[in-house]
Amino acid sequence: MSLDALKSALPDYAKDLKLNLGSVIGNSELPAQALWGTVLAVAIASRGRTVLRELEPEARAVLSPQAYTAAKAAAAVMAMNNVFYRTRHLLSDPEYGNLRAGLRMNVIGNPGVDKADFELWSFAVSAINGCGQCLDSHEQVLRKAGLSRETVQEAVKIASVVHAVAVTLDTEETLADR
Repeated sequence: MSLDALKSALPDYAKDLKLNLGSVIGNSELPAQALWGTVLAVAIASRGRTVLRELEPEARAVLSPQAYTAAKAAAAVMAMNNVFYRTRHLLSDPEYGNLRAGLRMNVIGNPGVDKADFELWSFAVSAINGCGQCLDSHEQVLRKAGLSRETVQEAVKIASVVHAVAVTLDTEETLADR
């Protein structure tokens, strides 16, 4: 299906998503690895089978094997961290914040790719998963690494559009199955 096929699969009421999908991926100023790692990580995080199935081959073709694996690792570790840290933040008892997490997340320290790319992918996944604490943490690392606010926001735009496309296509598939 590819990017063009995903756009054509969107229903008429989602015309804005068609335009945005082409814009945030097709016209992105991010370097190829940062862009396609973000696309792959958020396609995984969106849980949209069609979106992942159609965007993964393009991501695999662009990314090195190490970057491909690191993008999947970012989605995996953030699926865990986002639930854990979001819950810790939402609990009214602040003492949970003083407890040791005890969760392995070694890949964050040694992702096998440029640290800023991995942080960008983790940040974008955290946007989908709604973890404010993780968003703040990754944004601070990205800004200290010299990324502009515009670059950081680019990852959020990609995450929001890919997620919206996944939700819309899954909705249409579910309604068609009735």
